[in-house]
Amino acid sequence: MAELTTGVSWIAVIGGFVASFLLGWVWYGPLFGKQWAEGVGVELGSSDDMPMGAMVFQALATFCFAWLWGVTAANMALLTAILITVTIMLFIYSNGKYAKKGDKAIMIEVAYILAMAVVMFAFQAIF
Repeated sequence: MAELTTGVSWIAVIGGFVASFLLGWVWYGPLFGKQWAEGVGVELGSSDDMPMGAMVFQALATFCFAWLWGVTAANMALLTAILITVTIMLFIYSNGKYAKKGDKAIMIEVAYILAMAVVMFAFQAIF
């Protein structure tokens, strides 16, 4: 258990988590929301219509991703974090293809993972 907490900058983890989660609101809202919704065949509703279960799991996954970046930073394993990020991106891409999502929607989802990784890397580098 110590390898998951020793040397981790919790300020960077929490900051990266919050910034990445907020980025998702912008990413799937005004930035790419319409194109993504068309590509996955859903209608964007009001914030009252958001699936809260999905939001909770998104927050949990985003926190775990930020924590992973914190653990790899503490252990000087940047390439491990990059490999894990690329793996997640490939899973998102293949899952989107299996689900027959539109190419634009898939690329929006894949690019969001990359954008989160960049934000989390920046927080680790600064804090």
